[in-house]
Amino acid sequence: MLTVNNLEVKYLGVILVLKGVWLEVPDGHVVALLGANGAGKTTTLKALSGLLRTEEGEVTKGSIEFDNVRIERKGPQDIVKMGIVQVLEGRRLFRYLTVEENLRIGGSIGRGGRSREEDIDLVFHYFPRLKDLRRRTSGYLSGGEQQMVAIGRALMAHPKLMLLDEPSLGLSPSLTDEIFEIIKTINRERGTSFLLVEQNTLGALAIANYGYVLQNGKIVLDGTAAQLRENEDIKEFYLGVGEAGVTKSFHDVKHYRRRKRWLD
Repeated sequence: MLTVNNLEVKYLGVILVLKGVWLEVPDGHVVALLGANGAGKTTTLKALSGLLRTEEGEVTKGSIEFDNVRIERKGPQDIVKMGIVQVLEGRRLFRYLTVEENLRIGGSIGRGGRSREEDIDLVFHYFPRLKDLRRRTSGYLSGGEQQMVAIGRALMAHPKLMLLDEPSLGLSPSLTDEIFEIIKTINRERGTSFLLVEQNTLGALAIANYGYVLQNGKIVLDGTAAQLRENEDIKEFYLGVGEAGVTKSFHDVKHYRRRKRWLD
């Protein structure tokens, strides 16, 4: 479905952020993009959704193909109509509008052939809590409820591929588990593909089919979710577990930036 080949991205024409990124998202799969802060994960998503230009960024090399169509030069409105929808980090709701009004805005492009009411009922199927909150002003919801609205709003556009940027950010472990389970259910029931950017490595790999690790603007490791869970570097750098199975803090393992194993 999605193929990214040798992608290079610069901001302001001089700041090189992505340095030859490559990845694939097959139809119907959940793919995790992992990495520390500043690795280039959000920039990758914005290159796919066409939002780079809003921050004076541009694709300077490489290609992005979606359903065999090159999209790296298309605007975000055209990319959404093709079926790629991004849920931004921090939810980015219309805070003074109600839950239902936010959902209706998400369905404004009119893809899918169903009525707006049917689409809203579908969102409530996956997020029953939102049905009772449909008249509530979005800015007064909890972080978890706001994340549900953000994903529900994206669902209203009938995405083929949903780009999720840190959906667990700021959520409790129980709410994180609930959000991940809903993502898994949507993928299974609707066949929606997901590219999931997460620092919650365990949670992401629990629902993903495949994963990529991004470091300093480059893909340094990839494999099935099972392979990555068992990878010693992943255990040490992202799960905080050393080779002897001893749990460490991230402070103890942050020397990974000086290690060369992944880049050799």
